[in-house]
Amino acid sequence: MTTSSTAYRATDVLAAVATELARKGPDDRLLRRAAAHLATICAKVLADRSGGIYGRRVVLLVGTGNNGADALLAGPRLRRRGALVTAVLVADTAYEPGVSAMLAAGGHVVRVDDPAAGTEALARADLVVDGIIGESSSGALRGRAAELVAAIPSGVPVVAVDLPSGVDPDTGEISGPHVKADVTVTFSAAKPCTLLPPGCHAAGTVRLVDVGLPPLTVAPTVRRLGAAELAALWPIPGTGAHKYTRGVLGVVAGSDTYPGAAVLVVLGAVQSGAAGIARFVGPPGVTAHVLSAVPEAVPGIGQVQAWLLGSGVEDDEDQDKAIETALASGLPCVVDAGALEACVRRRAAGDRVASSDRVLLTPHAGEMARILGWLDIPASRADIEARPAYFGRVVARALDVTVLVKGAATLIVQPDGFVASQAEAPPWLATAGAGDVLAGIAGALMAAGLDAFDAGEMAASIHGRAAALAHQRRAGGPLTATAVAEATPEVIGRLLALQSHLNPLIGDSPISQMSARISNLSGVSTI
Repeated sequence: MTTSSTAYRATDVLAAVATELARKGPDDRLLRRAAAHLATICAKVLADRSGGIYGRRVVLLVGTGNNGADALLAGPRLRRRGALVTAVLVADTAYEPGVSAMLAAGGHVVRVDDPAAGTEALARADLVVDGIIGESSSGALRGRAAELVAAIPSGVPVVAVDLPSGVDPDTGEISGPHVKADVTVTFSAAKPCTLLPPGCHAAGTVRLVDVGLPPLTVAPTVRRLGAAELAALWPIPGTGAHKYTRGVLGVVAGSDTYPGAAVLVVLGAVQSGAAGIARFVGPPGVTAHVLSAVPEAVPGIGQVQAWLLGSGVEDDEDQDKAIETALASGLPCVVDAGALEACVRRRAAGDRVASSDRVLLTPHAGEMARILGWLDIPASRADIEARPAYFGRVVARALDVTVLVKGAATLIVQPDGFVASQAEAPPWLATAGAGDVLAGIAGALMAAGLDAFDAGEMAASIHGRAAALAHQRRAGGPLTATAVAEATPEVIGRLLALQSHLNPLIGDSPISQMSARISNLSGVSTI
């Protein structure tokens, strides 16, 4: 499926660039197109931050590769608009036509034999451009590069060329000194690090620009749905629908210790409207809480199309039996919190009655560490937070499940290694009960017939968008999980209004065609 944002391995992008240059001749036209876009975005950042461009000091940190060349060629364009531009070379060599163009335009070039001049230029900078290393390099910054990045003054905006230097391009992993950018300008195809944590947090706002590279024919490794795709995928009841045909979600959640988890799970499912019924199974006291808060819920066991298991469950024999029965049924299951161990041990032992597209695990980093422990793979919470995509793939492959790894950027991972990343939420979403609402939305989508990967991806996006709306409603103040659930219908309504608006444009075309026509990126903007 073509989506609003797809990311490709760095080697695949480099190969496409090499093929294009060989086809039309090895000149620097791609570099100059990239530089033109880079200069435009730098000028916009300067204008937004400083009120203008003229007389502002721009420092280019220049490495030996194409990213350094892009920075150098952007320098004269900024110089012609009145900026005072200094290129600080990180190595003995750099793209010589760019160096010559800088000098001809009246810019300054600081070479490696004058290290003090580089740090002095950075101390006076109004904007820093990171062109140190690019997609062909990996690992932390070292030596002069690390020293220069450390010398960037706090509060000075940084624009990274293609990706933040020091961040692994394919994994987003960070192993030491690196650039933390406010804006990353990437060309023709995004690299996975701009969508995968923790690297995506170092990338800031990502601007994807077209420099004329033909569409890549290889498969992407990461995707992010935008509003158009969400609108097209969202389950909408037909004219003959009734509550049973729309799907029934069975919920085994909550405990006397954590009754609120049950309430929030059911609230998330009901407010999403994806399924027709949420049927709750739990202790009598918890059931009373659920029915008081969400009167639309239906108590007791009955026929269901999917299960949501484990949120807030703790030491209850009847619920444990219900979880085991649900896992053995082969029906689609969202597996959270108190049901994770039962699911993991079953599947690790070879009991895999449901396929990976019917089982969605929803752990946070701490729960991921426990899952890995049950698989005899030692890893701490900090390890998972540093490498969420890697460990998500490990668990997905080991258990043949789909894994949703919760975080500031939530990842959904298939056993084949393909990853979706959704990151629409403000930091205020890090609050108790938020994961329960997310699980409820995902469960309702699976009851409506979506597979685990699409349900997890869509739920994460809707959840994040609802958090952003709730945050906005509170004038940018704190939010609660309940507020997120209550904002969910409006978010979905806005998406469906978008779908209605798009229908005249897209007719019956599939999402892959629609995506080629609609540019509405979530977290990645395009120009």
